Amino acid sequence: MRLATGHPVIAIPGPSPTPDRVLRAMHRASPDIYGEGMQAAIESVVARLKQVAGTKAHLACYIGNGHAGWEAVTANLFKRGDRVLVIQSGHFGRSWAEVMARQGVAVEAMDFGLAPPDPARLAERLAAADAEGIVAVCVCQTDTASSARADIQALKAAMGDHPALLVVDAIASLGCAPMKMDDWGVDVLIAASQKGLMCPPGLAFAWFSDRVAGRGPTDLTTPYWDWHPRAAAEAAWQYWGGTPPVQLVYALDEALRMLLEDEGLEAAWARHQRLAEACWAAFDAWGAGHPEIRLVVAEPALRAQSVTAATVPQADALRAWLSDNLGVTLGVGLGAEDPATGLRVAHMGYCNAAMLLGTLAAMEAGMIALDIPHGTGAVEAAARVIAGLG
Repeated sequence: MRLATGHPVIAIPGPSPTPDRVLRAMHRASPDIYGEGMQAAIESVVARLKQVAGTKAHLACYIGNGHAGWEAVTANLFKRGDRVLVIQSGHFGRSWAEVMARQGVAVEAMDFGLAPPDPARLAERLAAADAEGIVAVCVCQTDTASSARADIQALKAAMGDHPALLVVDAIASLGCAPMKMDDWGVDVLIAASQKGLMCPPGLAFAWFSDRVAGRGPTDLTTPYWDWHPRAAAEAAWQYWGGTPPVQLVYALDEALRMLLEDEGLEAAWARHQRLAEACWAAFDAWGAGHPEIRLVVAEPALRAQSVTAATVPQADALRAWLSDNLGVTLGVGLGAEDPATGLRVAHMGYCNAAMLLGTLAAMEAGMIALDIPHGTGAVEAAARVIAGLG
């Protein structure tokens, strides 16, 4: 007997669940892309995206995923041979570095394994005599694979007077955790539609400061990736380098209204923090007396608010059992030391307490079914956090 009939529970760290309101907003025929309605929707989206990022900076929008955002920024920001320091705290930091290297950038990796970055180590590196030529420091605010959270303000402070640009990947954090691009001194920010912004994949965004805008194109800048025409767009097609992604624009317009007007950005940040703490409490209970069950990031203050990465015996079997029998999908152990024992629980975007508690209870049922040794009281511990008692 399977108990999976019913609404599937998707707890992977992207694409995250899409609200019914957003799906309904998408479900329409394409309008006249030169008409006032399309223009108004795009202008609304651009203004709200700047609000979510905490910036008045320039914004270029692309049809693509987060990898497209990486490539767009590389093509505009660097020339061949530029020296770039990439801080790595897991799979996505390393993947980003590979994208830049393949485009001809001279990448230096500062690798922290699966741990969050240490600002002191960055300060030491930039103080070295050979650091003068480093043109940018790149870091993921949340590495989606390890669930490590970078302290962007501390990293900016660690850069001191070094002239390097600060480039931040907020693909897995925007809308879920605080981001104040202007106040924090971020020069370039990258995000995409399919995580905290509660939309299907297909849109990538790059915000860039006046300091960056004045640099002009490089020998890597191609007509399609060039962000200057997009940021200075006047007509709907100019924002996208061609035909707008009509249905996704309407989806994002609705999702941003939900985030900024219905809930409020700070309330969304608080919701994600509470859900994350509830998830951590469950893992602490499962791991009591069973050290083979543990979170990848030991220090709570350095854990992401949108996703939790953990080590669990028989993680592959647990994920398969949950999918086949209960209709619950967890994230794979991407970049884990042993992927067969790694998994990720997402609590990002359109996610409420009932969804998370249901996921955690399903996981406990799976542990029981597969005879995975674990501590007791995990769901109760999570419930106490949700109730404000944890």
